Amino acid sequence: MMVHPLDPADVQRLDSAHIWHPYAAAGTPALPVESASGVTLALGDGREVIDAMSSWWAVVHGHSHPRLVAAAHRQAETMSHVMFGGLTHRPAVELAQALIEVTDPVLTKVFYSDSGSVAVEVAIKMALQYQRGIGHPERRRLLTWRGGYHGDTFAAMSVCDPEGGMHALWEGTLAQQVFAPAPPARGATPDQITEYVDNMDGLIADDIAALIIEPIVQGAGGMRFHDRALVAAVRELCERKGILFIADEIASGWGRAGKMFATEGLNPDILCVGKALTGGFMTLAATLTTQAVADAIKSPAGGGALMHGPTFMANPLACAVATESVRMLQEGQWRVQVPAIESALLDGLEPLRQREGVADVRVLGAIGVVEMAEPVDMSRTTAAALDHGVWIRPFGRLIYVMPPYICTPEHIATICAAVDAAVGAATKRTENQ
Repeated sequence: MMVHPLDPADVQRLDSAHIWHPYAAAGTPALPVESASGVTLALGDGREVIDAMSSWWAVVHGHSHPRLVAAAHRQAETMSHVMFGGLTHRPAVELAQALIEVTDPVLTKVFYSDSGSVAVEVAIKMALQYQRGIGHPERRRLLTWRGGYHGDTFAAMSVCDPEGGMHALWEGTLAQQVFAPAPPARGATPDQITEYVDNMDGLIADDIAALIIEPIVQGAGGMRFHDRALVAAVRELCERKGILFIADEIASGWGRAGKMFATEGLNPDILCVGKALTGGFMTLAATLTTQAVADAIKSPAGGGALMHGPTFMANPLACAVATESVRMLQEGQWRVQVPAIESALLDGLEPLRQREGVADVRVLGAIGVVEMAEPVDMSRTTAAALDHGVWIRPFGRLIYVMPPYICTPEHIATICAAVDAAVGAATKRTENQ
């Protein structure tokens, strides 16, 4: 039977009939996208809109960047995939070298996986096997702070916020971890940081294996920002207590928060990266760790091997594209682009602080957040932004943007106008209730 190309109406109809989208009931309508280039999504209805989400924070270089397309083409002509058990290949080795170059010197071991959530799963396994390897099998739980988000697989869900997050449905099923209060917001005093870390210290019982946090920026748990001094104090606490420090930089890494990585110079024991690792070209993540962690796991008590092995681990296509993306980041253009975006977002969003219904406005790097006093209607606010030529994806009380680094001042001005419209739509709904 000959298969004919679908027109946009067929795409939307068949999608609603058969495809289940994330965080949505089956059958929830979705907008067809016909193509993507630079900062622009071409929708099936003919509209072109700015992707102010970087397609869930990943497309930092813009869509269909010619260097990433070329890297994929070159690799596809040689080898698209080969199993990684017992075999290796040049793209995986080149990417590992690049990752080791851009992260802290203590991180010398690279484990590849398919997604950020799985990178967190791997990090948790590493921590638990490490503690077994050094003679502490009783250390089976993790410490984190409230307001966090680390992914949707089961171990990752167990360290997400248990009440305000998206996984309250699984209470009683997930592993029971230990939660400190939400971290003090950016601008905390030294005394506030000391008091918070002292409280966290009191939560480290004999069964704690590691502490995991999103440094500087809490992502899908609430888009909250905190101070580097707090992260440094938490890292020191882990070292003093003999537990591992896991930095989940899947969202905050690759320049998004103003540094290549939020934990630069703090030497995390385990670092999770993903999202922008491939420039949003395809899925890939990595968990980096130290020689000490690797040696403990290698011991008989530690299990002898890290017990994890995704089928598409170190996919050559993804590794080749990721290597090119990392090289582009190493070239450092983002160091000019991100501060420019930060300044433009501040100029465009800060006036919204005075609007009725707005609880807070905050900007850090290429992240802009308007927090409303009440939960927003996603459909209404998204439609308002689309009418202004911008794609956003609000959630909870947050209307936020994470634009691609290649956005011009004109792009950011359009994004801010769209957020203004979305705030207006959210406020109008509240008034009508």
